[in-house]
Amino acid sequence: MGDLTTERSSATGTAPVLVASNRGPVSFSTADDGTLTLRRGGGGLVSGLSAIDDPDAVWVCAALNDADRRAAREAPEGRLDRAGHEVGGQAVRMLDIDPETFARAYNGVANSTLWFVHHLLYATPTAPSFDAGFRTEWAAYRAYNAAFADALAAEAAPGAAVLVQDYHLSLAPALLRAARPDLRIGHFSHTPWAPPEYYRLLPDDVGRAVLTGILGADRAGFLTERWARAFAACCADLLGATVDHEALTVTLPQPSAGGTPSGRTTRLGVHALGADADFLRERAHRPDVDERLAALRSAVGDRRTVVRVDRTELSKNIVRGLQAYRHLLRTRPEWHDRVVHIAFAYPSRTDLAEYRDYTAAVRRLAEEIDAEFATPTWRPLILHVDDDFPRSLAAYRLADVALVNPIRDGMNLVAKEVPVVSDRGCALVLSREAGAHAELKDDALTVNPYDVIATAEALHAGLTMSPEERADRTKRLAAAATALPPQQWFLDQLNAL
Repeated sequence: MGDLTTERSSATGTAPVLVASNRGPVSFSTADDGTLTLRRGGGGLVSGLSAIDDPDAVWVCAALNDADRRAAREAPEGRLDRAGHEVGGQAVRMLDIDPETFARAYNGVANSTLWFVHHLLYATPTAPSFDAGFRTEWAAYRAYNAAFADALAAEAAPGAAVLVQDYHLSLAPALLRAARPDLRIGHFSHTPWAPPEYYRLLPDDVGRAVLTGILGADRAGFLTERWARAFAACCADLLGATVDHEALTVTLPQPSAGGTPSGRTTRLGVHALGADADFLRERAHRPDVDERLAALRSAVGDRRTVVRVDRTELSKNIVRGLQAYRHLLRTRPEWHDRVVHIAFAYPSRTDLAEYRDYTAAVRRLAEEIDAEFATPTWRPLILHVDDDFPRSLAAYRLADVALVNPIRDGMNLVAKEVPVVSDRGCALVLSREAGAHAELKDDALTVNPYDVIATAEALHAGLTMSPEERADRTKRLAAAATALPPQQWFLDQLNAL
């Protein structure tokens, strides 16, 4: 498997606040002349961390590619800020984890096991099958989490607050607790949480380890109350934990001969990450977005638009969305030459065969729809399978109907972003299995993500909605979508510790 390049340390650091996540705020590439080129990332976590006004705060992340690993190796103890890199408002420690260990932990366990369980994605007659190969991957996942715990323990000041992010690092809180019991530790899950009967697909020891790992935190955060209660139910079912449903706490039983962690209590919290309204509205009116909007308007003409923007991720349900659009055209010919479906599906996890196959299925179905309905003057579907954020914002502005129909989603920020930047108001067709549904359901058109016919009817309802109703709904959707912007979302978690 290869050795981890990080080393255990009992030293106490100086950081009063730390964040840990698989992907950090910066990434590197190698220029033609061999020098490292730094690129700063975006997203809710990066935006949220900017709320910390402390130069001693540290973000611990993993090196994701060869250029990242080189940068981490060349920096003192992986501290990019100490190597002269402009990493932004906080220090960054990037972990140079053995590539094979990283790949097994990230692809084998995080993305091909935990993600599949929480999003209910397995075709159970054939998968999963937890064999000897999985056990090798699980050992790598433990080593990966231990590397993070070691780095956090080394960087944290006495009594520091540590916010550990997501399913990649579910074991890290308990490992960190064992090394540094003085710390205030939080864990936040950005995914849904599987109900107990599905979570039990995991090997018993693995399922328990993930739960007790997160329960090493003082507080475990989730995007919705539904996911928090599912986690608590798993703790009760697999660990015999006591759940206080009113206070939202989980208390482990006293240790047994098997060494179950002692009866400490973990508080559960709900923080529904919202859209960053100021950023989105400003960014959506820059010249590059206006340019792409003009191109889309030229392609669409005066027709109505159904817009979706997703990664080609299995849980996003793109294929059924395309099937619903095809059903709309087959059963309601009045929409022929009067609507265009703009579908942007950005490549995701292309190193996994399931995702490559899914992207190919999306392309095939799009070609079938074009072959069945296109005319010399009407292209019913515009599909792009490449990443272009300004083009996505242009589509948001243009949309008459936004289709967000995931099989299951922790939140789904697209559902929140479209109403914020829509020019004329947009009807939102939203899966009841998206975390965002809890906040947006009153003004969205709710669908069962598996029901293609009902989704087609919801598209029709959205397309025929009056401009006045669409505008009123969009105003209320935007208000709900921006109720907890990223900076406040992050600070609420920090203050709750």
